[in-house]
Amino acid sequence: AQVSNISKQMIPKVEAYHKRKLSDKFFCVYLDATYLPLRRETFEREAVYIAIGIKPNGHKEVIDYCIAPSENIEVWTEMLQNMKSRGLKQVELFLSDGVKGLKTTLARSCPKAHFQRCLVHVICYV
Repeated sequence: AQVSNISKQMIPKVEAYHKRKLSDKFFCVYLDATYLPLRRETFEREAVYIAIGIKPNGHKEVIDYCIAPSENIEVWTEMLQNMKSRGLKQVELFLSDGVKGLKTTLARSCPKAHFQRCLVHVICYV
């Protein structure tokens, strides 16, 4: 019961977080998803997407996150569109793993941004 009460109090705060105005400029945005066991009707592993940005002054910020059953380009596209609608205008560099279609989606969404594949992903998954 206590967890349910805490969750009910947090829902409006989480919704406000996902709707907040974003900085218009980030030097670098790191995009990645990881699988975590989550309790829904059953215990299943679901993808937790996260976008972490570094502002021109060096300040790091979790720009946004979401949870979906699996990692796919449609969720990344929706996240990027949402971030742009909340004020994101300029990114110098995106870092990410090799999700198929992400580089193309980023080029359409932020045509002036550069893309680099995360070296940890390149080294560990080649």
